[in-house]
Amino acid sequence: MTSRHRFWSRPASIVAVLTLALAGAAMPASADPKTPAAPTALTQQSAAGSLDDLVGGKSVVGATSPIHDPALIIDDAGTWYVYSTGLLARENGGTIQMWSSRDEGTTWEYTGTVWDEIPAWIDERYADGVLPENLWAPEIYENDGTYYLYYSASRFGTDNSITALATNTTLNPEDPDYEWVDQGLVVESPVMGLDPGNPDKTFNAIDAGIIEDADGKPYMSIGSFWYGIFLVPLEWPSGKPVEDWQSQTVNIADRFVPGNPIEAPYIIHRDGYYYLFTSFDFCCRGADSTYKIAVGRSESITGPYLDKEGRDMFGGGGSILLESHGAMNGVGGQSVFGDYLAFHYYDRTNTAAPYIPTLGLQKMGWEDGWPTVDQTVELPELVSAPAAATVRDGHKAHFTASATGTPEPVAVWESSDDDGATWQPADVTQRAERNDDGTYTSAVEVKKALATQDGRLFRATFSNPHGTVTTDPVELTVNAKPGKGRM
Repeated sequence: MTSRHRFWSRPASIVAVLTLALAGAAMPASADPKTPAAPTALTQQSAAGSLDDLVGGKSVVGATSPIHDPALIIDDAGTWYVYSTGLLARENGGTIQMWSSRDEGTTWEYTGTVWDEIPAWIDERYADGVLPENLWAPEIYENDGTYYLYYSASRFGTDNSITALATNTTLNPEDPDYEWVDQGLVVESPVMGLDPGNPDKTFNAIDAGIIEDADGKPYMSIGSFWYGIFLVPLEWPSGKPVEDWQSQTVNIADRFVPGNPIEAPYIIHRDGYYYLFTSFDFCCRGADSTYKIAVGRSESITGPYLDKEGRDMFGGGGSILLESHGAMNGVGGQSVFGDYLAFHYYDRTNTAAPYIPTLGLQKMGWEDGWPTVDQTVELPELVSAPAAATVRDGHKAHFTASATGTPEPVAVWESSDDDGATWQPADVTQRAERNDDGTYTSAVEVKKALATQDGRLFRATFSNPHGTVTTDPVELTVNAKPGKGRM
Protein backbone atom coordinates (compact mmCIF):
# COMPACT_ATOMS: atom_id res chain seq x y z
CA MET A 1 0.00 0.00 0.00
CA THR A 2 1.20 3.53 -0.76
CA SER A 3 2.48 5.16 2.41
CA ARG A 4 0.76 8.20 3.82
CA HIS A 5 3.96 10.24 3.62
CA ARG A 6 4.24 9.69 -0.12
CA PHE A 7 0.58 10.00 -1.09
CA TRP A 8 -0.82 12.35 1.55
CA SER A 9 1.88 15.01 1.62
CA ARG A 10 -0.62 17.05 -0.48
CA PRO A 11 1.76 17.81 -3.39
CA ALA A 12 0.80 20.05 -6.29
CA SER A 13 -0.52 17.04 -8.19
CA ILE A 14 -3.59 16.85 -5.96
CA VAL A 15 -4.29 20.57 -5.70
CA ALA A 16 -7.05 20.15 -8.28
CA VAL A 17 -8.67 17.45 -6.14
CA LEU A 18 -8.61 19.71 -3.09
CA THR A 19 -9.96 22.68 -5.00
CA LEU A 20 -12.86 20.62 -6.32
CA ALA A 21 -13.60 19.26 -2.86
CA LEU A 22 -13.46 22.66 -1.20
CA ALA A 23 -15.72 24.18 -3.78
CA GLY A 24 -18.50 22.26 -2.11
CA ALA A 25 -17.20 21.92 1.41
CA ALA A 26 -16.51 25.35 2.80
CA MET A 27 -19.18 27.38 1.00
CA PRO A 28 -20.33 29.97 3.52
CA ALA A 29 -23.84 30.58 2.23
CA SER A 30 -26.25 29.86 -0.59
CA ALA A 31 -25.26 30.89 -4.07
CA ASP A 32 -27.99 33.52 -4.04
CA PRO A 33 -28.89 34.32 -0.41
CA LYS A 34 -31.45 36.94 0.41
CA THR A 35 -30.97 39.65 2.96
CA PRO A 36 -32.63 38.55 6.21
CA ALA A 37 -36.02 40.10 6.70
CA ALA A 38 -36.72 42.54 9.49
CA PRO A 39 -37.45 40.83 12.83
CA THR A 40 -40.80 39.09 12.68
CA ALA A 41 -43.31 39.99 15.37
CA LEU A 42 -44.21 36.42 16.22
CA THR A 43 -45.74 35.78 19.61
CA GLN A 44 -43.42 34.18 22.13
CA GLN A 45 -44.29 30.56 22.66
CA SER A 46 -45.41 30.76 26.28
CA ALA A 47 -46.63 33.40 28.70
CA ALA A 48 -44.74 31.88 31.60
CA GLY A 49 -41.73 30.05 30.25
CA SER A 50 -41.44 27.44 27.52
CA LEU A 51 -41.95 23.74 27.87
CA ASP A 52 -38.94 21.73 28.89
CA ASP A 53 -37.32 20.43 25.72
CA LEU A 54 -37.38 16.72 25.09
CA VAL A 55 -34.27 14.98 23.82
CA GLY A 56 -34.29 15.26 20.04
CA GLY A 57 -35.00 17.89 17.44
CA LYS A 58 -36.20 21.30 18.55
CA SER A 59 -38.64 23.06 16.24
CA VAL A 60 -37.81 26.71 15.61
CA VAL A 61 -39.79 29.53 13.99
CA GLY A 62 -39.25 33.11 12.96
CA ALA A 63 -36.10 34.31 11.20
CA THR A 64 -34.08 31.10 10.85
CA SER A 65 -32.28 31.59 7.51
CA PRO A 66 -29.86 32.19 5.93
CA ILE A 67 -27.90 30.81 8.89
CA HIS A 68 -24.66 28.99 8.04
CA ASP A 69 -22.18 27.63 10.61
CA PRO A 70 -24.23 28.73 13.64
CA ALA A 71 -22.36 29.51 16.87
CA LEU A 72 -24.78 29.15 19.80
CA ILE A 73 -24.50 30.77 23.21
CA ILE A 74 -26.99 31.50 26.02
CA ASP A 75 -26.26 34.52 28.22
CA ASP A 76 -26.89 34.88 31.96
CA ALA A 77 -30.25 36.57 31.27
CA GLY A 78 -31.45 33.50 29.39
CA THR A 79 -31.33 35.06 25.93
CA TRP A 80 -30.20 32.70 23.20
CA TYR A 81 -27.85 34.06 20.53
CA VAL A 82 -26.63 32.59 17.28
CA TYR A 83 -23.78 34.08 15.24
CA SER A 84 -23.45 32.97 11.65
CA THR A 85 -21.49 33.43 8.43
CA GLY A 86 -21.99 36.73 6.61
CA LEU A 87 -23.81 37.13 3.33
CA LEU A 88 -22.06 36.67 -0.01
CA ALA A 89 -20.92 39.56 -2.22
CA ARG A 90 -20.59 41.72 0.91
CA GLU A 91 -24.35 42.13 1.12
CA ASN A 92 -25.14 43.86 4.42
CA GLY A 93 -21.38 44.38 4.67
CA GLY A 94 -20.61 40.66 4.51
CA THR A 95 -19.77 40.52 8.22
CA ILE A 96 -20.89 38.07 10.87
CA GLN A 97 -24.68 37.97 11.33
CA MET A 98 -26.53 37.85 14.66
CA TRP A 99 -29.82 36.24 15.68
CA SER A 100 -31.54 36.04 19.07
CA SER A 101 -34.36 34.25 20.88
CA ARG A 102 -36.10 35.19 24.12
CA ASP A 103 -38.23 32.07 24.49
CA GLU A 104 -35.52 29.46 25.00
CA GLY A 105 -34.53 29.04 21.38
CA THR A 106 -37.96 28.61 19.79
CA THR A 107 -38.76 31.98 18.17
CA TRP A 108 -35.83 33.71 16.44
CA GLU A 109 -35.29 37.21 15.16
CA TYR A 110 -32.54 38.71 13.05
CA THR A 111 -30.63 41.36 15.01
CA GLY A 112 -28.13 42.64 12.45
CA THR A 113 -24.40 42.28 11.84
CA VAL A 114 -21.37 42.65 14.07
CA TRP A 115 -19.94 45.44 11.89
CA ASP A 116 -21.11 47.41 8.87
CA GLU A 117 -18.13 46.34 6.80
CA ILE A 118 -15.22 43.91 6.76
CA PRO A 119 -12.22 45.31 8.69
CA ALA A 120 -9.80 47.21 6.44
CA TRP A 121 -6.79 45.19 7.58
CA ILE A 122 -8.34 42.04 6.10
CA ASP A 123 -8.70 43.69 2.71
CA GLU A 124 -5.11 44.89 2.96
CA ARG A 125 -3.94 41.33 3.63
CA TYR A 126 -5.74 40.07 0.51
CA ALA A 127 -4.91 43.10 -1.65
CA ASP A 128 -2.80 41.01 -4.03
CA GLY A 129 -5.85 39.29 -5.49
CA VAL A 130 -9.49 38.44 -4.94
CA LEU A 131 -10.89 39.89 -1.71
CA PRO A 132 -12.98 37.73 0.64
CA GLU A 133 -16.69 38.08 -0.11
CA ASN A 134 -17.71 37.67 3.52
CA LEU A 135 -16.59 36.59 6.99
CA TRP A 136 -17.11 32.94 7.87
CA ALA A 137 -17.64 30.37 10.56
CA PRO A 138 -17.90 32.33 13.82
CA GLU A 139 -17.30 30.97 17.32
CA ILE A 140 -18.50 32.74 20.48
CA TYR A 141 -17.02 32.00 23.90
CA GLU A 142 -17.20 33.74 27.28
CA ASN A 143 -14.29 33.98 29.73
CA ASP A 144 -14.17 36.12 32.87
CA GLY A 145 -16.85 38.54 31.70
CA THR A 146 -15.50 38.98 28.17
CA TYR A 147 -17.09 37.50 25.06
CA TYR A 148 -14.61 36.30 22.45
CA LEU A 149 -15.94 36.19 18.89
CA TYR A 150 -13.65 34.30 16.53
CA TYR A 151 -14.30 34.57 12.80
CA SER A 152 -12.60 33.57 9.55
CA ALA A 153 -11.84 35.04 6.14
CA SER A 154 -10.45 33.18 3.17
CA ARG A 155 -9.78 33.21 -0.52
CA PHE A 156 -12.38 30.64 -1.50
CA GLY A 157 -11.16 27.19 -2.53
CA THR A 158 -7.67 27.70 -1.03
CA ASP A 159 -6.02 27.49 2.37
CA ASN A 160 -5.09 31.18 2.15
CA SER A 161 -7.15 31.82 5.25
CA ILE A 162 -7.20 33.63 8.57
CA THR A 163 -9.02 33.38 11.85
CA ALA A 164 -9.37 36.67 13.72
CA LEU A 165 -10.92 37.85 16.98
CA ALA A 166 -13.32 40.49 18.28
CA THR A 167 -14.30 41.05 21.93
CA ASN A 168 -17.24 42.53 23.80
CA THR A 169 -18.44 42.78 27.39
CA THR A 170 -22.09 42.14 26.51
CA LEU A 171 -24.11 40.41 23.81
CA ASN A 172 -27.10 42.72 24.17
CA PRO A 173 -27.08 45.34 21.39
CA GLU A 174 -29.23 47.60 23.58
CA ASP A 175 -26.63 47.72 26.37
CA PRO A 176 -24.76 51.08 26.39
CA ASP A 177 -21.47 49.16 26.75
CA TYR A 178 -22.13 47.07 23.66
CA GLU A 179 -19.25 47.27 21.16
CA TRP A 180 -17.40 44.62 19.19
CA VAL A 181 -13.71 45.56 19.33
CA ASP A 182 -11.57 44.02 16.60
CA GLN A 183 -8.51 42.35 18.13
CA GLY A 184 -6.95 41.38 14.82
CA LEU A 185 -5.29 38.19 13.66
CA VAL A 186 -5.25 34.96 15.67
CA VAL A 187 -3.81 32.44 13.19
CA GLU A 188 -3.34 32.28 9.45
CA SER A 189 -2.60 29.59 6.90
CA PRO A 190 -0.72 27.99 5.27
CA VAL A 191 1.10 27.26 8.53
CA MET A 192 4.79 26.42 8.88
CA GLY A 193 6.48 24.47 11.66
CA LEU A 194 3.70 22.11 12.70
CA ASP A 195 5.71 18.95 11.96
CA PRO A 196 9.51 18.95 11.56
CA GLY A 197 9.24 15.66 9.70
CA ASN A 198 6.73 17.03 7.21
CA PRO A 199 7.25 20.71 6.39
CA ASP A 200 4.19 20.66 4.09
CA LYS A 201 1.79 19.83 6.93
CA THR A 202 -0.71 22.66 7.45
CA PHE A 203 -4.25 23.32 8.51
CA ASN A 204 -6.75 25.61 6.84
CA ALA A 205 -7.26 28.46 9.33
CA ILE A 206 -11.06 28.42 9.47
CA ASP A 207 -13.76 26.89 11.71
CA ALA A 208 -12.37 27.76 15.14
CA GLY A 209 -13.90 26.19 18.25
CA ILE A 210 -12.79 27.12 21.79
CA ILE A 211 -12.46 24.71 24.72
CA GLU A 212 -10.83 24.92 28.14
CA ASP A 213 -9.26 21.88 29.73
CA ALA A 214 -9.94 20.78 33.31
CA ASP A 215 -7.35 23.31 34.55
CA GLY A 216 -8.89 26.22 32.65
CA LYS A 217 -6.23 26.31 29.93
CA PRO A 218 -7.81 27.37 26.61
CA TYR A 219 -7.36 25.68 23.25
CA MET A 220 -8.67 26.31 19.77
CA SER A 221 -9.70 23.40 17.56
CA ILE A 222 -9.43 24.43 13.94
CA GLY A 223 -9.23 23.05 10.43
CA SER A 224 -10.98 22.29 7.17
CA PHE A 225 -9.78 19.62 4.70
CA TRP A 226 -5.98 19.62 4.04
CA TYR A 227 -4.45 17.75 7.00
CA GLY A 228 -7.67 17.86 9.00
CA ILE A 229 -8.25 19.07 12.55
CA PHE A 230 -5.66 20.60 14.86
CA LEU A 231 -5.59 21.79 18.47
CA VAL A 232 -3.83 25.11 19.10
CA PRO A 233 -2.94 26.21 22.67
CA LEU A 234 -4.21 29.69 23.58
CA GLU A 235 -3.87 31.97 26.58
CA TRP A 236 -6.20 34.29 28.47
CA PRO A 237 -6.95 37.14 28.49
CA SER A 238 -5.69 37.73 24.95
CA GLY A 239 -7.53 34.72 23.53
CA LYS A 240 -4.62 34.23 21.12
CA PRO A 241 -1.99 31.49 20.72
CA VAL A 242 0.79 31.03 23.24
CA GLU A 243 4.39 31.72 22.27
CA ASP A 244 5.86 29.06 19.94
CA TRP A 245 2.37 27.59 19.49
CA GLN A 246 3.25 25.77 16.28
CA SER A 247 5.49 23.29 18.07
CA GLN A 248 2.74 22.63 20.65
CA THR A 249 -0.10 22.19 18.17
CA VAL A 250 -1.52 18.67 17.83
CA ASN A 251 -3.11 17.08 14.75
CA ILE A 252 -6.12 15.36 16.37
CA ALA A 253 -8.23 14.20 13.39
CA ASP A 254 -7.51 13.25 9.79
CA ARG A 255 -9.66 10.96 7.64
CA PHE A 256 -6.84 9.88 5.28
CA VAL A 257 -9.14 9.79 2.25
CA PRO A 258 -8.95 11.81 -0.99
CA GLY A 259 -9.66 15.46 -0.26
CA ASN A 260 -9.89 14.72 3.47
CA PRO A 261 -13.46 16.07 3.90
CA ILE A 262 -13.46 16.92 7.58
CA GLU A 263 -14.02 20.35 9.15
CA ALA A 264 -15.93 22.44 11.72
CA PRO A 265 -14.36 20.94 14.88
CA TYR A 266 -16.01 21.60 18.22
CA ILE A 267 -14.89 20.12 21.56
CA ILE A 268 -16.80 19.97 24.84
CA HIS A 269 -15.83 18.51 28.22
CA ARG A 270 -18.32 16.31 30.07
CA ASP A 271 -17.99 13.76 32.85
CA GLY A 272 -14.27 13.16 32.42
CA TYR A 273 -14.25 13.01 28.62
CA TYR A 274 -13.53 15.50 25.87
CA TYR A 275 -15.91 15.07 22.93
CA LEU A 276 -14.82 16.13 19.45
CA PHE A 277 -17.67 16.93 17.06
CA THR A 278 -16.77 17.38 13.38
CA SER A 279 -18.54 17.73 10.05
CA PHE A 280 -17.79 14.98 7.52
CA ASP A 281 -18.12 15.08 3.74
CA PHE A 282 -19.52 17.85 1.55
CA CYS A 283 -21.58 20.90 2.35
CA CYS A 284 -23.36 23.42 0.15
CA ARG A 285 -24.29 21.24 -2.81
CA GLY A 286 -28.05 21.59 -2.49
CA ALA A 287 -29.79 18.26 -2.98
CA ASP A 288 -26.39 16.59 -3.38
CA SER A 289 -24.99 17.77 -0.03
CA THR A 290 -23.61 14.88 2.03
CA TYR A 291 -22.64 16.81 5.17
CA LYS A 292 -23.07 14.91 8.45
CA ILE A 293 -21.90 15.24 12.05
CA ALA A 294 -19.49 12.73 13.61
CA VAL A 295 -18.12 12.44 17.15
CA GLY A 296 -15.30 10.81 19.09
CA ARG A 297 -14.07 11.17 22.66
CA SER A 298 -10.85 11.19 24.67
CA GLU A 299 -9.80 11.35 28.30
CA SER A 300 -7.13 13.88 27.25
CA ILE A 301 -7.86 17.12 25.45
CA THR A 302 -5.02 16.38 23.01
CA GLY A 303 -6.41 12.94 22.13
CA PRO A 304 -6.51 10.33 20.91
CA TYR A 305 -10.20 10.79 20.06
CA LEU A 306 -11.82 7.40 19.59
CA ASP A 307 -15.29 6.60 18.28
CA LYS A 308 -17.75 4.05 19.68
CA GLU A 309 -15.91 1.26 17.86
CA GLY A 310 -12.54 2.32 19.24
CA ARG A 311 -11.35 3.80 15.93
CA ASP A 312 -9.07 6.80 16.15
CA MET A 313 -10.37 9.98 14.48
CA PHE A 314 -6.75 10.49 13.44
CA GLY A 315 -7.06 7.67 10.96
CA GLY A 316 -10.64 7.69 9.70
CA GLY A 317 -12.67 7.06 12.85
CA GLY A 318 -15.76 8.96 13.93
CA SER A 319 -19.24 7.77 14.94
CA ILE A 320 -22.00 9.43 12.92
CA LEU A 321 -24.28 11.36 15.27
CA LEU A 322 -26.57 13.28 12.91
CA GLU A 323 -27.12 13.11 9.16
CA SER A 324 -29.67 14.00 6.51
CA HIS A 325 -33.20 12.91 7.39
CA GLY A 326 -36.68 13.99 6.42
CA ALA A 327 -36.62 17.53 5.02
CA MET A 328 -33.22 18.23 6.58
CA ASN A 329 -30.45 17.80 4.03
CA GLY A 330 -26.71 18.24 4.59
CA VAL A 331 -26.56 18.80 8.36
CA GLY A 332 -23.31 20.19 9.79
CA GLY A 333 -21.28 23.28 10.63
CA GLN A 334 -22.10 22.61 14.27
CA SER A 335 -21.50 24.18 17.66
CA VAL A 336 -22.52 22.95 21.11
CA PHE A 337 -23.78 24.83 24.15
CA GLY A 338 -24.78 22.76 27.16
CA ASP A 339 -26.72 19.84 25.73
CA TYR A 340 -27.83 21.76 22.63
CA LEU A 341 -26.33 20.97 19.25
CA ALA A 342 -26.71 23.82 16.75
CA PHE A 343 -26.12 23.22 13.04
CA HIS A 344 -27.25 24.30 9.61
CA TYR A 345 -29.11 22.27 7.03
CA TYR A 346 -30.87 22.72 3.69
CA ASP A 347 -34.66 22.63 3.87
CA ARG A 348 -36.10 20.39 1.17
CA THR A 349 -39.60 21.80 1.80
CA ASN A 350 -38.64 25.45 1.26
CA THR A 351 -39.71 25.77 -2.35
CA ALA A 352 -39.65 29.59 -2.20
CA ALA A 353 -35.91 29.64 -1.41
CA PRO A 354 -34.57 26.10 -1.85
CA TYR A 355 -31.28 25.15 -0.29
CA ILE A 356 -30.76 28.30 1.73
CA PRO A 357 -28.88 27.32 4.95
CA THR A 358 -31.32 27.07 7.86
CA LEU A 359 -30.84 26.89 11.64
CA GLY A 360 -31.28 23.46 13.20
CA LEU A 361 -31.25 22.53 16.89
CA GLN A 362 -31.13 19.21 18.69
CA LYS A 363 -31.19 18.64 22.41
CA MET A 364 -28.73 15.80 22.95
CA GLY A 365 -29.27 12.94 25.33
CA TRP A 366 -26.47 10.88 26.85
CA GLU A 367 -26.31 7.09 26.95
CA ASP A 368 -23.32 5.08 28.15
CA GLY A 369 -21.15 8.18 27.91
CA TRP A 370 -22.10 9.07 24.34
CA PRO A 371 -24.32 11.84 22.95
CA THR A 372 -27.58 10.80 21.30
CA VAL A 373 -30.08 12.56 19.07
CA ASP A 374 -33.53 11.63 17.71
CA GLN A 375 -33.94 11.63 13.93
CA THR A 376 -37.56 10.46 13.99
CA VAL A 377 -39.61 12.19 11.29
CA GLU A 378 -43.34 12.70 11.79
CA LEU A 379 -45.00 15.55 9.94
CA PRO A 380 -47.33 17.78 11.97
CA GLU A 381 -50.92 16.53 11.98
CA LEU A 382 -53.92 18.36 13.43
CA VAL A 383 -55.72 16.78 16.37
CA SER A 384 -58.11 19.61 17.22
CA ALA A 385 -58.92 22.90 15.52
CA PRO A 386 -59.90 26.22 17.10
CA ALA A 387 -63.57 27.11 17.43
CA ALA A 388 -65.12 30.47 16.64
CA ALA A 389 -65.38 32.79 19.64
CA THR A 390 -67.98 35.34 20.66
CA VAL A 391 -67.20 37.85 23.40
CA ARG A 392 -68.36 41.22 24.62
CA ASP A 393 -66.46 44.39 23.71
CA GLY A 394 -63.43 44.79 26.00
CA HIS A 395 -63.43 41.17 27.20
CA LYS A 396 -60.91 38.38 26.62
CA ALA A 397 -61.18 35.89 23.77
CA HIS A 398 -59.59 32.45 23.62
CA PHE A 399 -58.64 30.01 20.86
CA THR A 400 -57.12 26.52 21.22
CA ALA A 401 -55.68 24.02 18.76
CA SER A 402 -53.54 20.90 19.04
CA ALA A 403 -51.36 18.72 16.83
CA THR A 404 -48.88 15.86 16.83
CA GLY A 405 -45.51 15.55 15.16
CA THR A 406 -41.83 14.74 15.73
CA PRO A 407 -39.98 16.90 16.51
CA GLU A 408 -42.67 18.47 18.64
CA PRO A 409 -44.39 21.12 16.49
CA VAL A 410 -44.54 24.82 17.30
CA ALA A 411 -47.71 26.85 16.74
CA VAL A 412 -47.73 30.30 15.16
CA TRP A 413 -51.04 32.19 15.23
CA GLU A 414 -52.10 34.66 12.55
CA SER A 415 -55.05 36.98 12.05
CA SER A 416 -56.75 38.54 9.04
CA ASP A 417 -59.03 41.59 8.70
CA ASP A 418 -59.78 41.11 5.00
CA ASP A 419 -61.54 37.73 4.97
CA GLY A 420 -58.30 35.80 4.66
CA ALA A 421 -56.79 37.68 1.72
CA THR A 422 -53.75 38.61 3.83
CA TRP A 423 -52.47 37.38 7.17
CA GLN A 424 -50.21 38.85 9.86
CA PRO A 425 -48.89 37.65 13.22
CA ALA A 426 -51.74 37.70 15.71
CA ASP A 427 -51.59 40.00 18.73
CA VAL A 428 -52.15 37.26 21.29
CA THR A 429 -50.57 35.72 24.36
CA GLN A 430 -49.73 32.06 23.85
CA ARG A 431 -49.37 29.15 26.23
CA ALA A 432 -48.18 25.68 25.29
CA GLU A 433 -48.98 22.32 26.86
CA ARG A 434 -47.62 18.83 26.23
CA ASN A 435 -50.30 16.21 26.78
CA ASP A 436 -49.92 12.63 27.99
CA ASP A 437 -51.19 11.28 24.67
CA GLY A 438 -48.33 12.90 22.76
CA THR A 439 -50.27 15.85 21.45
CA TYR A 440 -49.14 19.45 21.71
CA THR A 441 -51.77 22.06 22.57
CA SER A 442 -51.47 25.78 21.90
CA ALA A 443 -53.90 28.12 23.66
CA VAL A 444 -53.95 31.83 22.89
CA GLU A 445 -55.68 34.77 24.46
CA VAL A 446 -56.77 38.08 22.99
CA LYS A 447 -56.40 40.20 26.11
CA LYS A 448 -58.96 42.80 25.15
CA ALA A 449 -61.19 42.15 22.17
CA LEU A 450 -62.60 45.37 20.75
CA ALA A 451 -65.65 46.00 18.64
CA THR A 452 -63.30 47.15 15.86
CA GLN A 453 -62.03 43.55 15.73
CA ASP A 454 -65.46 42.09 15.07
CA GLY A 455 -65.18 39.63 12.18
CA ARG A 456 -61.40 39.17 12.49
CA LEU A 457 -60.23 35.70 11.45
CA PHE A 458 -57.69 33.58 13.34
CA ARG A 459 -55.73 30.47 12.38
CA ALA A 460 -52.79 28.45 13.71
CA THR A 461 -49.92 26.90 11.77
CA PHE A 462 -48.09 24.02 13.45
CA SER A 463 -44.59 23.40 12.12
CA ASN A 464 -41.50 21.31 12.70
CA PRO A 465 -38.40 21.01 10.50
CA HIS A 466 -40.14 18.56 8.20
CA GLY A 467 -43.47 20.21 7.44
CA THR A 468 -46.42 22.35 8.44
CA VAL A 469 -50.18 22.09 8.86
CA THR A 470 -52.61 25.01 9.18
CA THR A 471 -56.06 25.09 10.76
CA ASP A 472 -59.07 26.46 8.95
CA PRO A 473 -59.81 30.10 9.84
CA VAL A 474 -62.29 30.83 12.60
CA GLU A 475 -64.06 34.09 13.33
CA LEU A 476 -63.99 36.36 16.34
CA THR A 477 -67.35 38.01 17.00
CA VAL A 478 -67.29 41.00 19.33
CA ASN A 479 -70.66 42.16 20.64
CA ALA A 480 -71.17 45.77 21.66
CA LYS A 481 -71.47 46.63 25.32
CA PRO A 482 -75.02 46.79 26.64
CA GLY A 483 -76.62 50.09 25.75
CA LYS A 484 -74.18 50.81 22.91
CA GLY A 485 -74.61 50.27 19.22
CA ARG A 486 -72.19 48.36 17.06
CA MET A 487 -69.18 50.29 15.88
